[in-house]
Amino acid sequence: MLKAVRRDEAQLHKLPQRDWYLYVGPETGAANLTVGWATFPPGAAPEGHVHPTQEEVIYITKGNGELVTPDGTAVLEPGTVVYIPIGLFHATVSHGPDPLEMVTSFSPPVVPGSYEDTYKPND
Repeated sequence: MLKAVRRDEAQLHKLPQRDWYLYVGPETGAANLTVGWATFPPGAAPEGHVHPTQEEVIYITKGNGELVTPDGTAVLEPGTVVYIPIGLFHATVSHGPDPLEMVTSFSPPVVPGSYEDTYKPND
């Protein structure tokens, strides 16, 4: 079944130093992925996390920042796509002056926020 979701219909999840809107996932009828929209205010730098069973793709739509991993750093600017493999620790930094905004996609689906207290480097 075709489904369109507007921002005012998406489920807002208040995560550490960012808002994340759930647009598509098992809660909305999708079987194999989750799609959302994340907004990091200028200066936001959450500790980072791991998705132990999901790969993630992010697409930057607004703002500037970095995605920091043990393997290196990716510069985030509008039009950039970053692939994050399963199990890779990553932390997002929003440099400002505008919010850093991105489309996020996970496969298999993710439970919003379930990964916040997972592995950190040197654990």
